[in-house]
Amino acid sequence: MQSLPSPSTRRSRITGSERLGPYMLLRLERGELEPGAPGQFFMLEAPGRLLPRPFSLCLAPPGELAFLVDPIGPGTEALSRLRPGDEIRVLGPLGHGYRLEVERPLLVAGGIGIAPLPYLAERLGGEPPVVLGFRSAEHAEAAALLPGAEVVIDPALVTELIEPGFDVLACGPEPMLQAVAALCPTAQLAWEAPMACGYGACYGCVVEIDGALKRLCLEGPVLDAARVGTHMEAVA
Repeated sequence: MQSLPSPSTRRSRITGSERLGPYMLLRLERGELEPGAPGQFFMLEAPGRLLPRPFSLCLAPPGELAFLVDPIGPGTEALSRLRPGDEIRVLGPLGHGYRLEVERPLLVAGGIGIAPLPYLAERLGGEPPVVLGFRSAEHAEAAALLPGAEVVIDPALVTELIEPGFDVLACGPEPMLQAVAALCPTAQLAWEAPMACGYGACYGCVVEIDGALKRLCLEGPVLDAARVGTHMEAVA
């Protein structure tokens, strides 16, 4: 069982941001926040919005925490407009991340699912192999976060690059994760579900896990493929 640091809420100052294709890499002052385990997540205050948004940690350079933002809605667009010196509330780290005790790691991601992989690769050490899939060449600019990664662009499928014999650690859209689970029953998969609080109070992220309805923010977001089979359904 991995030992997880206690989550805490802090006000954090924006130190910078940069574009990676359509995505925004948002850098925050670390302060007293702990980076936690790869695959854990943080709730970031979205200026002008009632609820925060969940993000897995992308990078943890000295003194900073960096998150990859896909500005596709009011909350993420508000975060992408933040400038150095702005401050937001940050809660985390939350949930359960990847288990790092694997012999032959292979990192797999689709689209914005690349977000937790740079920090994961750093913690694994030894430059593990990485395969990435994107919908367009513009989105594939995010592959710069993982130099040396093998990249495919739609209509090619990232699952076509998965070879047998690896310990797969994946993150991406649900159809991709379903395909990975079918190919690699021992894979570790980072799932997504709507989250309003991040610590189990709101029951907004209830999904089917181990054949029962459970809160993803507490059980995951990283789960063994066997716990979800080849499907995961959120409860409205």
